[in-house]
Amino acid sequence: MDNSVDPAEWIAEQIGACEPDLLRSMVKTMAEALMSAEADAVCGAGYGQR
Repeated sequence: MDNSVDPAEWIAEQIGACEPDLLRSMVKTMAEALMSAEADAVCGAGYGQR
């Protein structure tokens, strides 16, 4: 018996079953994290520094 789970398949199932607002929130959070990381890399500031 194989108890392993394919991560890509599991994520696809979760996204297909979730509410649109949850998916929207997840995309928003990920986009904000990516933009923050990019800004930190450009200016060289650490988290919370100005």
